[in-house]
Amino acid sequence: MRAVLRPPVGVIGLGAMGGAMSSNLLKAGFEVRGFDIAAAQRAALRRAGGKAVSSIAGLKAPVIITSLPSAAALHDVSNTLKGRCVVVETSTLPIEDKEKARDTLKRKGITLLDCPLSGTGAQAKVKDLVVFGSGDRKAFQSISPVLNGFSRAQYYLGAFGNGSRMKFVANLLVAIHNVSAAEAFVLGMKAGLPAKTIFEVIENSAGSSRMFQVRGPQMVKGRYDGPGIAVELFQKDMKIIGEFAARIGAPTALFNASAAIYNAAIAQGHGKDDTASVCAVLESLAKLRR
Repeated sequence: MRAVLRPPVGVIGLGAMGGAMSSNLLKAGFEVRGFDIAAAQRAALRRAGGKAVSSIAGLKAPVIITSLPSAAALHDVSNTLKGRCVVVETSTLPIEDKEKARDTLKRKGITLLDCPLSGTGAQAKVKDLVVFGSGDRKAFQSISPVLNGFSRAQYYLGAFGNGSRMKFVANLLVAIHNVSAAEAFVLGMKAGLPAKTIFEVIENSAGSSRMFQVRGPQMVKGRYDGPGIAVELFQKDMKIIGEFAARIGAPTALFNASAAIYNAAIAQGHGKDDTASVCAVLESLAKLRR
């Protein structure tokens, strides 16, 4: 039996990201109390050694992490939570919705921090996440042990919302680099180079990127299932980024061009596959058969 060495941490949303964070927090010695609307996710937490609760209202912990699919889910959480705590909001959502949730929780004496994450579900499993933190500085400093329990690096970026702004910057690069990696693989394979050789050589060259390294193995295999991020979910993030960029008047020509490839991935039935499946889209356009 695992000895509880640290205070309890609540986790709301036990999907690919929330489930992985919970697992790593358990390994780090925290008691994890979690909620998800899906019974299967609650059962998975119990199997991992955590304590699942049947409702948000029943979740009591000094620090609560939220990993949610939509703004509506965040508002539901903020309207339901009770008791003083620090909420670490890790989802990619419009800043306006996070500000609304912050204000709702503040009236109850609850502090909400805007702390989106850089990394995929697969990276979350091995603690390869980076936290973009913003909001109350003292509250952020107070949760440092919790952040260390599931991430490899944390950055405090100042005023509430700056975490999300940095996440938009990061995901803009992710969107572009992912498509550029796929384009490079297809160019090389169309020219007769083996996919495995392309990966081994480019990974160690000036042309590499983190997305090439993370998603390259999937592109080599032509297999796009697994705990990454589904195209249909990533499109939600891309919509948020596109609207934010348009609102502040920032040009995003490459980002906009990459969006067409993700749209094609949806149209070709890859909506629930990892975003590395854009490689399959470009292979189809190139009439490339492995």
